[in-house]
Amino acid sequence: MQPMPTTTASPILATQPLGFPWPTIDPFLFCVHHNDAYPRGNADMGPATPLHGRNLGQDFSGKDGWSMYHGQTIPGFPSHPHRGFETVTITRQGLIDHSDSLGATARFGGGDVQWLTAGKGIVHCEMFPLVQTGQANPLELFQIWLNLPARKKMVEPHFTMFWREDMARACTQDAHGKTTEVTCVAGQMGNLRGLPPPPDSWASQPESDLAIWTIRMEPGAHWRLPAATGPQTRRMLYFFQGSALTIAGQPVPPGTAIELAASQDVDLVGGADTTELLVLQGRPIGEPVAQYGPFVMNTEAEIHQAFADYRRTEFGGWPWGASDPVHPREQGRFARHAGGRVETR
Repeated sequence: MQPMPTTTASPILATQPLGFPWPTIDPFLFCVHHNDAYPRGNADMGPATPLHGRNLGQDFSGKDGWSMYHGQTIPGFPSHPHRGFETVTITRQGLIDHSDSLGATARFGGGDVQWLTAGKGIVHCEMFPLVQTGQANPLELFQIWLNLPARKKMVEPHFTMFWREDMARACTQDAHGKTTEVTCVAGQMGNLRGLPPPPDSWASQPESDLAIWTIRMEPGAHWRLPAATGPQTRRMLYFFQGSALTIAGQPVPPGTAIELAASQDVDLVGGADTTELLVLQGRPIGEPVAQYGPFVMNTEAEIHQAFADYRRTEFGGWPWGASDPVHPREQGRFARHAGGRVETR
Protein backbone atom coordinates (compact mmCIF):
# COMPACT_ATOMS: atom_id res chain seq x y z
CA MET A 1 0.00 0.00 0.00
CA GLN A 2 1.19 3.53 -0.72
CA PRO A 3 1.12 5.52 2.55
CA MET A 4 -0.40 8.98 2.55
CA PRO A 5 1.56 11.92 4.01
CA THR A 6 1.45 11.88 7.80
CA THR A 7 1.10 15.66 7.98
CA THR A 8 -2.48 15.60 6.79
CA ALA A 9 -5.59 14.90 8.82
CA SER A 10 -7.00 12.85 5.94
CA PRO A 11 -8.80 9.63 6.88
CA ILE A 12 -6.99 7.97 3.96
CA LEU A 13 -4.09 6.01 5.44
CA ALA A 14 -2.83 4.28 2.29
CA THR A 15 -3.85 3.48 -1.29
CA GLN A 16 -2.96 0.80 -3.82
CA PRO A 17 -4.22 -0.04 -7.34
CA LEU A 18 -6.52 -3.04 -7.50
CA GLY A 19 -4.83 -6.10 -8.98
CA PHE A 20 -5.28 -9.86 -8.71
CA PRO A 21 -5.92 -10.56 -5.91
CA TRP A 22 -6.93 -7.37 -4.12
CA PRO A 23 -4.81 -6.30 -1.13
CA THR A 24 -6.25 -7.21 2.27
CA ILE A 25 -5.56 -6.59 5.96
CA ASP A 26 -5.91 -8.87 9.01
CA PRO A 27 -8.35 -10.59 9.63
CA PHE A 28 -8.89 -10.96 5.87
CA LEU A 29 -6.50 -13.11 3.87
CA PHE A 30 -7.62 -12.79 0.25
CA CYS A 31 -10.16 -10.96 -1.89
CA VAL A 32 -10.80 -11.42 -5.58
CA HIS A 33 -13.37 -9.96 -7.97
CA HIS A 34 -14.39 -12.33 -10.78
CA ASN A 35 -16.25 -10.54 -13.57
CA ASP A 36 -16.65 -12.81 -16.59
CA ALA A 37 -18.66 -12.03 -19.72
CA TYR A 38 -19.50 -15.66 -20.47
CA PRO A 39 -21.23 -16.31 -23.81
CA ARG A 40 -24.37 -18.37 -24.28
CA GLY A 41 -24.23 -21.92 -22.96
CA ASN A 42 -24.05 -25.18 -24.90
CA ALA A 43 -25.81 -28.49 -24.18
CA ASP A 44 -23.32 -29.25 -21.38
CA MET A 45 -23.73 -25.79 -19.78
CA GLY A 46 -20.25 -24.83 -20.92
CA PRO A 47 -19.42 -21.98 -23.34
CA ALA A 48 -20.98 -22.40 -26.78
CA THR A 49 -17.75 -21.36 -28.43
CA PRO A 50 -14.47 -23.12 -29.25
CA LEU A 51 -12.02 -23.44 -26.36
CA HIS A 52 -8.95 -23.70 -28.58
CA GLY A 53 -6.02 -21.61 -27.38
CA ARG A 54 -6.98 -21.81 -23.72
CA ASN A 55 -4.82 -23.61 -21.17
CA LEU A 56 -7.68 -25.78 -19.95
CA GLY A 57 -7.36 -26.66 -16.30
CA GLN A 58 -5.44 -23.45 -15.65
CA ASP A 59 -7.15 -20.79 -17.74
CA PHE A 60 -6.98 -17.38 -16.05
CA SER A 61 -6.40 -15.66 -19.40
CA GLY A 62 -9.47 -13.42 -19.53
CA LYS A 63 -9.54 -14.14 -23.28
CA ASP A 64 -12.68 -12.66 -24.87
CA GLY A 65 -13.59 -11.29 -21.43
CA TRP A 66 -13.81 -14.61 -19.55
CA SER A 67 -11.81 -17.52 -18.17
CA MET A 68 -12.43 -21.22 -17.65
CA TYR A 69 -10.31 -21.16 -14.47
CA HIS A 70 -9.73 -24.82 -13.50
CA GLY A 71 -12.79 -26.06 -15.38
CA GLN A 72 -12.43 -28.31 -18.41
CA THR A 73 -16.01 -28.26 -19.76
CA ILE A 74 -17.84 -25.87 -17.44
CA PRO A 75 -16.03 -22.82 -16.00
CA GLY A 76 -15.16 -22.87 -12.34
CA PHE A 77 -13.15 -24.58 -9.66
CA PRO A 78 -13.53 -28.40 -9.43
CA SER A 79 -12.99 -30.20 -6.13
CA HIS A 80 -10.19 -28.78 -3.97
CA PRO A 81 -9.46 -28.79 -0.22
CA HIS A 82 -9.36 -26.06 2.43
CA ARG A 83 -8.40 -25.93 6.10
CA GLY A 84 -8.08 -23.22 8.74
CA PHE A 85 -10.15 -20.31 7.37
CA GLU A 86 -13.49 -19.31 5.84
CA THR A 87 -14.65 -18.36 2.36
CA VAL A 88 -17.36 -15.76 1.82
CA THR A 89 -18.70 -15.79 -1.75
CA ILE A 90 -20.84 -12.82 -2.73
CA THR A 91 -22.60 -13.26 -6.07
CA ARG A 92 -23.70 -10.27 -8.10
CA GLN A 93 -24.64 -11.95 -11.41
CA GLY A 94 -24.84 -15.53 -12.62
CA LEU A 95 -25.06 -18.87 -10.83
CA ILE A 96 -22.71 -21.01 -8.77
CA ASP A 97 -23.14 -24.75 -8.16
CA HIS A 98 -21.55 -25.88 -4.88
CA SER A 99 -20.84 -29.44 -3.74
CA ASP A 100 -18.66 -30.59 -0.84
CA SER A 101 -17.20 -33.55 1.01
CA LEU A 102 -19.87 -33.30 3.71
CA GLY A 103 -22.47 -34.25 1.12
CA ALA A 104 -23.91 -30.74 0.98
CA THR A 105 -24.77 -29.10 -2.31
CA ALA A 106 -26.39 -25.88 -3.54
CA ARG A 107 -27.16 -23.58 -6.43
CA PHE A 108 -27.09 -19.87 -5.66
CA GLY A 109 -26.52 -16.56 -7.40
CA GLY A 110 -27.79 -13.11 -8.29
CA GLY A 111 -27.14 -11.50 -4.90
CA ASP A 112 -26.95 -14.60 -2.67
CA VAL A 113 -23.97 -15.17 -0.36
CA GLN A 114 -22.40 -18.45 0.74
CA TRP A 115 -20.31 -18.47 3.92
CA LEU A 116 -18.21 -21.61 4.31
CA THR A 117 -16.19 -22.42 7.44
CA ALA A 118 -13.51 -24.87 6.29
CA GLY A 119 -12.31 -25.50 9.86
CA LYS A 120 -10.44 -28.80 10.22
CA GLY A 121 -10.90 -29.58 6.56
CA ILE A 122 -13.36 -29.70 3.69
CA VAL A 123 -13.25 -30.41 -0.03
CA HIS A 124 -15.61 -28.41 -2.20
CA CYS A 125 -16.18 -27.31 -5.77
CA GLU A 126 -17.59 -24.10 -7.20
CA MET A 127 -18.76 -24.42 -10.79
CA PHE A 128 -20.34 -21.75 -12.98
CA PRO A 129 -23.05 -23.40 -15.15
CA LEU A 130 -24.00 -21.39 -18.23
CA VAL A 131 -27.70 -22.19 -18.16
CA GLN A 132 -28.84 -19.69 -20.80
CA THR A 133 -28.55 -21.06 -24.35
CA GLY A 134 -30.11 -18.13 -26.19
CA GLN A 135 -28.22 -15.31 -24.52
CA ALA A 136 -25.02 -14.46 -22.67
CA ASN A 137 -24.32 -15.72 -19.13
CA PRO A 138 -22.46 -12.94 -17.29
CA LEU A 139 -20.97 -13.95 -13.93
CA GLU A 140 -19.74 -11.55 -11.26
CA LEU A 141 -18.72 -12.37 -7.72
CA PHE A 142 -16.42 -11.54 -4.85
CA GLN A 143 -14.65 -14.29 -3.00
CA ILE A 144 -13.20 -13.29 0.36
CA TRP A 145 -11.03 -15.43 2.63
CA LEU A 146 -11.49 -14.68 6.32
CA ASN A 147 -8.99 -16.09 8.80
CA LEU A 148 -9.92 -18.19 11.83
CA PRO A 149 -8.15 -17.69 15.17
CA ALA A 150 -5.95 -20.57 16.33
CA ARG A 151 -8.54 -21.86 18.78
CA LYS A 152 -11.07 -22.24 15.94
CA LYS A 153 -8.94 -23.58 13.10
CA MET A 154 -9.89 -27.21 13.71
CA VAL A 155 -13.63 -26.77 14.24
CA GLU A 156 -16.15 -28.83 12.29
CA PRO A 157 -16.80 -27.52 8.74
CA HIS A 158 -20.04 -25.63 8.25
CA PHE A 159 -21.76 -23.71 5.49
CA THR A 160 -24.45 -21.07 5.64
CA MET A 161 -26.53 -19.55 2.85
CA PHE A 162 -27.59 -15.91 2.93
CA TRP A 163 -30.37 -15.61 0.38
CA ARG A 164 -30.70 -12.21 -1.24
CA GLU A 165 -34.33 -11.87 -0.14
CA ASP A 166 -33.27 -12.10 3.52
CA MET A 167 -30.26 -9.79 3.51
CA ALA A 168 -30.29 -6.38 5.16
CA ARG A 169 -30.33 -3.43 2.76
CA ALA A 170 -30.92 0.27 3.22
CA CYS A 171 -31.35 3.14 0.78
CA THR A 172 -30.67 6.71 1.85
CA GLN A 173 -31.02 9.95 -0.06
CA ASP A 174 -28.75 12.95 0.19
CA ALA A 175 -29.89 16.59 0.17
CA HIS A 176 -30.16 16.48 -3.64
CA GLY A 177 -32.26 13.31 -3.74
CA LYS A 178 -29.39 11.08 -4.87
CA THR A 179 -29.62 7.54 -3.50
CA THR A 180 -26.99 5.32 -1.90
CA GLU A 181 -27.83 1.66 -1.30
CA VAL A 182 -25.93 -0.39 1.29
CA THR A 183 -26.11 -4.18 1.51
CA CYS A 184 -24.96 -5.55 4.85
CA VAL A 185 -23.45 -9.01 4.37
CA ALA A 186 -21.92 -8.97 7.85
CA GLY A 187 -21.72 -6.63 10.81
CA GLN A 188 -23.86 -3.65 11.70
CA MET A 189 -24.25 -0.13 10.35
CA GLY A 190 -26.64 1.86 12.49
CA ASN A 191 -29.93 -0.05 12.48
CA LEU A 192 -28.76 -2.22 9.56
CA ARG A 193 -27.59 -5.63 10.79
CA GLY A 194 -26.28 -8.57 8.78
CA LEU A 195 -27.56 -12.12 9.16
CA PRO A 196 -25.87 -14.28 11.83
CA PRO A 197 -22.52 -15.60 10.56
CA PRO A 198 -21.43 -19.21 11.17
CA PRO A 199 -21.02 -19.94 14.89
CA ASP A 200 -17.24 -20.45 14.87
CA SER A 201 -16.45 -17.48 12.64
CA TRP A 202 -14.32 -14.58 13.85
CA ALA A 203 -17.31 -12.52 12.70
CA SER A 204 -19.40 -14.16 15.45
CA GLN A 205 -17.17 -12.73 18.17
CA PRO A 206 -18.64 -9.40 19.39
CA GLU A 207 -15.18 -7.89 19.83
CA SER A 208 -14.27 -8.55 16.17
CA ASP A 209 -16.24 -5.51 14.88
CA LEU A 210 -16.22 -7.35 11.56
CA ALA A 211 -18.21 -5.99 8.64
CA ILE A 212 -18.66 -6.74 4.96
CA TRP A 213 -20.72 -4.16 3.08
CA THR A 214 -21.37 -3.37 -0.56
CA ILE A 215 -22.26 0.21 -1.49
CA ARG A 216 -23.91 1.48 -4.67
CA MET A 217 -24.09 5.25 -5.19
CA GLU A 218 -26.18 6.97 -7.84
CA PRO A 219 -24.30 9.43 -10.06
CA GLY A 220 -23.26 12.41 -7.97
CA ALA A 221 -24.51 10.95 -4.68
CA HIS A 222 -23.10 12.13 -1.35
CA TRP A 223 -22.93 9.63 1.52
CA ARG A 224 -21.24 9.40 4.90
CA LEU A 225 -19.53 6.15 5.88
CA PRO A 226 -19.90 5.93 9.66
CA ALA A 227 -16.98 5.26 11.97
CA ALA A 228 -16.37 1.75 13.27
CA THR A 229 -17.16 1.00 16.89
CA GLY A 230 -13.99 -0.87 17.86
CA PRO A 231 -10.85 1.12 18.73
CA GLN A 232 -8.57 -1.48 17.08
CA THR A 233 -10.67 -1.94 13.94
CA ARG A 234 -9.03 -1.66 10.53
CA ARG A 235 -10.99 -0.84 7.39
CA MET A 236 -10.42 -1.28 3.64
CA LEU A 237 -12.55 0.41 0.98
CA TYR A 238 -12.40 -0.96 -2.57
CA PHE A 239 -13.43 1.42 -5.36
CA PHE A 240 -14.08 -1.10 -8.14
CA GLN A 241 -16.78 0.49 -10.30
CA GLY A 242 -17.20 4.07 -11.49
CA SER A 243 -15.18 6.85 -13.06
CA ALA A 244 -14.63 9.13 -10.06
CA LEU A 245 -14.80 9.20 -6.27
CA THR A 246 -13.80 11.74 -3.66
CA ILE A 247 -13.08 10.72 -0.07
CA ALA A 248 -13.14 13.55 2.45
CA GLY A 249 -12.65 15.94 -0.47
CA GLN A 250 -9.69 14.04 -1.95
CA PRO A 251 -10.08 12.47 -5.42
CA VAL A 252 -9.27 8.78 -5.68
CA PRO A 253 -8.67 7.13 -9.07
CA PRO A 254 -10.89 4.26 -10.22
CA GLY A 255 -9.70 0.78 -9.37
CA THR A 256 -8.14 1.63 -6.01
CA ALA A 257 -7.94 -0.07 -2.61
CA ILE A 258 -7.98 2.48 0.21
CA GLU A 259 -7.15 1.85 3.84
CA LEU A 260 -9.19 4.26 5.93
CA ALA A 261 -8.93 5.38 9.52
CA ALA A 262 -11.81 3.32 10.86
CA SER A 263 -12.33 5.64 13.82
CA GLN A 264 -13.58 8.50 11.61
CA ASP A 265 -16.79 9.21 9.73
CA VAL A 266 -15.85 9.65 6.06
CA ASP A 267 -17.72 11.64 3.42
CA LEU A 268 -17.91 10.01 -0.01
CA VAL A 269 -19.02 11.68 -3.26
CA GLY A 270 -19.59 9.66 -6.42
CA GLY A 271 -18.78 10.72 -9.96
CA ALA A 272 -20.89 11.25 -13.06
CA ASP A 273 -21.80 7.56 -13.28
CA THR A 274 -22.75 4.88 -10.77
CA THR A 275 -20.09 4.26 -8.12
CA GLU A 276 -19.75 0.86 -6.45
CA LEU A 277 -17.64 0.04 -3.41
CA LEU A 278 -16.84 -2.91 -1.16
CA VAL A 279 -15.97 -2.43 2.52
CA LEU A 280 -14.06 -5.01 4.59
CA GLN A 281 -13.35 -4.18 8.19
CA GLY A 282 -12.52 -5.93 11.42
CA ARG A 283 -10.36 -6.09 14.47
CA PRO A 284 -7.15 -7.97 13.58
CA ILE A 285 -6.79 -11.49 14.93
CA GLY A 286 -3.13 -10.65 15.45
CA GLU A 287 -1.71 -14.19 15.21
CA PRO A 288 1.05 -15.64 13.00
CA VAL A 289 -0.18 -16.78 9.59
CA ALA A 290 1.33 -19.76 7.79
CA GLN A 291 -0.25 -20.33 4.38
CA TYR A 292 0.46 -22.75 1.59
CA GLY A 293 -2.11 -22.90 -1.18
CA PRO A 294 -5.50 -23.93 0.23
CA PHE A 295 -4.37 -24.27 3.85
CA VAL A 296 -3.99 -21.44 6.37
CA MET A 297 -2.61 -22.26 9.80
CA ASN A 298 -0.39 -20.60 12.42
CA THR A 299 2.86 -22.57 11.94
CA GLU A 300 4.71 -24.38 9.18
CA ALA A 301 4.40 -27.61 11.16
CA GLU A 302 0.62 -27.26 11.07
CA ILE A 303 0.76 -26.77 7.29
CA HIS A 304 2.74 -30.00 6.93
CA GLN A 305 0.18 -31.74 9.13
CA ALA A 306 -2.66 -30.39 6.97
CA PHE A 307 -1.11 -31.94 3.85
CA ALA A 308 -0.50 -35.22 5.68
CA ASP A 309 -4.09 -35.30 6.95
CA TYR A 310 -5.47 -34.57 3.51
CA ARG A 311 -3.39 -37.32 1.89
CA ARG A 312 -4.54 -39.74 4.57
CA THR A 313 -8.26 -38.88 4.86
CA GLU A 314 -9.12 -36.62 1.91
CA PHE A 315 -11.12 -34.73 4.58
CA GLY A 316 -13.85 -37.33 4.46
CA GLY A 317 -13.62 -38.22 0.78
CA TRP A 318 -15.53 -36.99 -2.25
CA PRO A 319 -19.08 -38.39 -2.46
CA TRP A 320 -19.85 -37.09 -5.96
CA GLY A 321 -19.34 -38.94 -9.23
CA ALA A 322 -17.25 -36.17 -10.81
CA SER A 323 -14.86 -33.50 -9.59
CA ASP A 324 -17.04 -30.80 -11.18
CA PRO A 325 -20.69 -31.74 -10.59
CA VAL A 326 -23.44 -29.34 -11.62
CA HIS A 327 -27.20 -29.37 -11.25
CA PRO A 328 -29.72 -29.69 -14.10
CA ARG A 329 -30.23 -26.60 -16.20
CA GLU A 330 -33.75 -26.05 -14.89
CA GLN A 331 -32.78 -26.35 -11.21
CA GLY A 332 -33.61 -23.25 -9.18
CA ARG A 333 -31.74 -21.77 -6.24
CA PHE A 334 -31.52 -24.17 -3.31
CA ALA A 335 -29.22 -25.59 -0.65
CA ARG A 336 -29.13 -29.11 0.75
CA HIS A 337 -27.13 -29.25 3.95
CA ALA A 338 -25.05 -32.15 5.23
CA GLY A 339 -27.78 -33.20 7.69
CA GLY A 340 -30.39 -33.36 4.92
CA ARG A 341 -32.12 -30.02 5.56
CA VAL A 342 -33.15 -28.39 2.27
CA GLU A 343 -33.71 -24.70 1.58
CA THR A 344 -35.37 -23.63 -1.69
CA ARG A 345 -35.83 -20.22 -3.28
